[in-house]
Amino acid sequence: MKALLASTRSFFLDEVKRKVLFLALSAAALIASFFLGSGWAVDPAWVAILLCGIPIVNGAVQGLVTRFDVKADVLVSIALVASVVIGEIFAAGEVAAIMQLGALLEELTVAKARAGIERLASLAPPEARIVENGSERIVPAEQVKIGDIVRVLPGEAIAVDGIVVSGQTSVDQSVMTGESMPVDKSPGDDVTSGTVNQFGAFDLRATKVGEDSSIKRMARLIQSADAGKARIVRLSDKWATVIVAAAVLSAIIAGVVSGEAIRAVAVLVVFCPCALVLATPAAIMAAIGNASKHGALVREGDALERLAQATKICFDKTGTLTYGKPRVAAAKSLSKKYSDEEVYQLAATAETRSEHPLGRAIVSSRLKSGGSILEPSDFSMIPGRGVRAISNGFEVLVGNIQLMADNGISVPEPGTKDSSEEVDRYLKQGCTVAFIAINKELSGFAALEDSLRENVAEVISSIKEMGIAPVLITGDHSLPASRISSLAGIAETYSKRLPENKLEVINRLQHDNKKVCMVGDGINDAPALKAASAGIAMGGAGNGLTVDAADIVLMSDDIKTLPHILALAKRMMGTIKVNIAFSMTLNLIATVLAIAGLLSPIAGALAHNAGSVVVILNSALLLNWRRKQLSKA
Repeated sequence: MKALLASTRSFFLDEVKRKVLFLALSAAALIASFFLGSGWAVDPAWVAILLCGIPIVNGAVQGLVTRFDVKADVLVSIALVASVVIGEIFAAGEVAAIMQLGALLEELTVAKARAGIERLASLAPPEARIVENGSERIVPAEQVKIGDIVRVLPGEAIAVDGIVVSGQTSVDQSVMTGESMPVDKSPGDDVTSGTVNQFGAFDLRATKVGEDSSIKRMARLIQSADAGKARIVRLSDKWATVIVAAAVLSAIIAGVVSGEAIRAVAVLVVFCPCALVLATPAAIMAAIGNASKHGALVREGDALERLAQATKICFDKTGTLTYGKPRVAAAKSLSKKYSDEEVYQLAATAETRSEHPLGRAIVSSRLKSGGSILEPSDFSMIPGRGVRAISNGFEVLVGNIQLMADNGISVPEPGTKDSSEEVDRYLKQGCTVAFIAINKELSGFAALEDSLRENVAEVISSIKEMGIAPVLITGDHSLPASRISSLAGIAETYSKRLPENKLEVINRLQHDNKKVCMVGDGINDAPALKAASAGIAMGGAGNGLTVDAADIVLMSDDIKTLPHILALAKRMMGTIKVNIAFSMTLNLIATVLAIAGLLSPIAGALAHNAGSVVVILNSALLLNWRRKQLSKA
């Protein structure tokens, strides 16, 4: 399989290099023809006709014969042949080069969109550690069978889906679920491939392996979503049959009525839709340049066209609307013996040597607030539970309810009548609570939260002003999701959505041909990014696969540029409509003049070249366009 992918990639790259070389030679030949055409025995523009024109004619003929596929290429081919017949070699070469350049750009963007799927396999480790009869042996991950016992060491990615049979640890599942906090795992808990073991070795019994594992299923989701997303077809292709029929009919009428074959050829030349062909890509390229100045990389040629049609924009939570890093929202004492400050200091001291993300968050939050931290005289980590430390004669425990219970410390079940009102309040706000015990007595707690990114509320407000409805889709639980939605000003929220569930939400929102944009940063967002009409990835923090799955990448770790990109997309569509209206009007006038005998083939070639220049100049205005009344976002 890898050899096949390598050979395919090599063939594609060779094909691209060949087309680039042909276009470069054709451009040089056209320049020579334009300035020195009469000084050559053979017009250099023939180089462009042979290298770029013949493939167009060949493709048009094959499409007509095998599938009766009438596209703009058919009319372009007719114009090429007609231009050669009447001796307009430069016009024929110019048309051929323009069309092949557009085809090359289109192929490159499609290839980039698909390249990321191959990288998904690298997320799962290539090998697994199987335990048999008390001994370990390393085998290729694809050889693991259902029922095998697999050992996972600290810091390793999990190779297969399974159930923990021994050991306790915490697993970073953000890659699959988007949860901002690591999840503690004990015997009986499920773990999935592609997630990362934080610390503490554990054994699992394999339940899903090979193509059935979560990471492989993700790859199939991305592929199916990509296949289901219809590409935008150029207007010139949509109306190609009408244009071709009109051109041929007009040429026949002109030739028959006037009795002059040259007049019929002139009609075919001026009917060539060069300006119409350039109307969309010229505006798109200018808009792409504008977007890049604002920190957005547009990977798909028609992504802005699809984005302009979006009526809803869906956001992932962790890492997109939030920073994806926990911080201490509050550290409170539950004992009259200690103040809030003392409890906070002892908790941070106990976590000083911790490897757990929540422990590191307590320490960093303490330091950022200017508080002091002591060095513990003794420290031990209890995987899946918390930490124990000794400081100034105090034994400090920081962790979950299970840690407290293991040490004989009673903690009222949250939500019951005996539970602390403050603990319940922070839990309802979507915080994660770490309990703190001092000398075997419950003494306080630390509430940790994932904070909203700066300016998110202003960005959401600006998006609403454009008539686009924001939606939150997250793998996190309902309480933290509701809290972030409320802070951001988002009314429609979907929580506890795994990758396939996010994909289902996107597909449901896009029923009846509705267009939806998806913004995300995690691998778990990749299928949704592919399925959405337009996918936007957070490039600053985004995984490589997420970036490859997206149509647009925000290079900074921020969404503040979103309102400008959305407005730019709509502006670009306005420019495209003006370009199309102008090019069609010009073609109509030129055609009428050609039929009347007032426009020769040479003058017709100049007319459609002038139209192309006007379209390009109008599109170029998008390069420095800025959204009026930019918000603070």
